[in-house]
Amino acid sequence: MTGELLLPIDDVVNMFSVDDYMYFYSDYLDAERSNNETAMAARLLGMTQEQPLRVLDLACGFGRIANRLALLGHNVTGVEYQAGFLEIARSDARRNDLLRPQPRGWVEYVQGDMRTIAYHETFDRAIMMFNSFGYFTDEENLRVLRNIARALKPGGLLGFDIANRDGVLNDFHPHYVSEKDGSLLINRFSFDVLTGRLRNDRIVIRNGERRDRPFSIRLYSVTEMRGLLAEAGLELGEVYAEWDGSPLMIDSPAMVLVARK
Repeated sequence: MTGELLLPIDDVVNMFSVDDYMYFYSDYLDAERSNNETAMAARLLGMTQEQPLRVLDLACGFGRIANRLALLGHNVTGVEYQAGFLEIARSDARRNDLLRPQPRGWVEYVQGDMRTIAYHETFDRAIMMFNSFGYFTDEENLRVLRNIARALKPGGLLGFDIANRDGVLNDFHPHYVSEKDGSLLINRFSFDVLTGRLRNDRIVIRNGERRDRPFSIRLYSVTEMRGLLAEAGLELGEVYAEWDGSPLMIDSPAMVLVARK
């Protein structure tokens, strides 16, 4: 894929305005949920406090998982494209004295595109949390997985959650609306059976202003993900419905995948 043109990153992250995201999602992604998800991800990926690991957190957002893993004693590199999220992540890390350098339990934040990271056998673990994979073209999504495989040490693990195509289509909802203090987040869904992409013609209405934030994401089945991971140099291992380790069912809306290099 050398020389391949990349989909403009600003087109992909248009739906993730930092201010709107924090306004609508901060209550949902609260401390309790973040603590629980960090603990469950650490358990599924064998990240114990007794053995500090090097961890790559791709699309780390505002650092809610990366900072908590650092508090557990791991050394974490968070990669995120949006500078606004990184400011929040670094501010929280600074308050908790987690910023690199220090012997263990540190975090560093790097502004970057997951399609162009160039680490080589640096990390013991890699994570992508809260449905952070699938927003690019099929070729670019594969590039992301290849970059992760290159970044992992031999035997390293990747854990990530994505929508489960079977579950989403089994109970398809064409729209849903979130309301907070009179502001609206309107999601309007359609699915293209030829491309496997779910389109969201999202509308944000805040302070009397309407903002259109359309985007699409590739929905994968477990079978497709097994093949894609294999092509990237990763072997699919365990598959769950949630980070709590519950079994994946045909109607599960999401899935958690653990793959090994």
